[in-house]
Amino acid sequence: MESNLSNLKVGIVGCGWLGIRIAERWQIKNDIYTSTTSKDKAGLLRSRGLNPTLVDFNSDNPTINIPRWGAVSSLDVLIITVPISTRKDQDIDNIKKRIRNLSAFIGKFGGQLFFMSSTSIYPPLQKAFTEDDVPVDKVLSERMLRSTYPQVNILRLGGLMGDDRQLSKYPVSGLGAPVNHIHFGDIATIIENMIENRSYAKVYNVVAPIHPTKQEVIAIQKNQPHTENRSEIGRLISSNKLIQELNYQFTYPDPRYFHLK
Repeated sequence: MESNLSNLKVGIVGCGWLGIRIAERWQIKNDIYTSTTSKDKAGLLRSRGLNPTLVDFNSDNPTINIPRWGAVSSLDVLIITVPISTRKDQDIDNIKKRIRNLSAFIGKFGGQLFFMSSTSIYPPLQKAFTEDDVPVDKVLSERMLRSTYPQVNILRLGGLMGDDRQLSKYPVSGLGAPVNHIHFGDIATIIENMIENRSYAKVYNVVAPIHPTKQEVIAIQKNQPHTENRSEIGRLISSNKLIQELNYQFTYPDPRYFHLK
């Protein structure tokens, strides 16, 4: 799907599987700047015209300063896809280190900012979760970023799917449990809508609104017969807040058919 964004300078920090798909969608009409921790990935990004910078946010050496990103002062939009959050923030020192190094790299950025968090911050309970169930101040990575960048929009992403990522390709347990998946195409479109709306300091669960069981998804991807076998509600992540506030209709609402898009 073609993007409506144009004439923007966009930075993507941590340009991995998701970042490169967003970048390639937007680069036709916009200038894209990226960062990566891998020399090989930097070469790939450079070959695709995505202006990479090599930086390691895991550095433990206090004598090595993280350089300020030269492109940041010219950016209109900045998207952070560096994985930081964990369900219980168990490795507190590691999270603080990564946020500290990330903040040193970005500096005093005042433009529109997005942080790709994760629905893994919700506990493994049999219920439907909304954003209010785990507020930002209860998630260390989100709280630290919000304290430094009050404008940051926090998107709690479900399991990333689409293209080569299909549930049937992975070892899976708990086949009767519902999935909380999101197609990368919807993530890009949601961010585009938020840019156009000038969204500020929002927190959204970004998850497809239909939650089939893992068994259903795998069976359809393998073109096998299936029956629904859900005995409990399961752990569901609600995207109703996003749908209502953005008046958003998902392009890929049903994870059973992500592989057909």
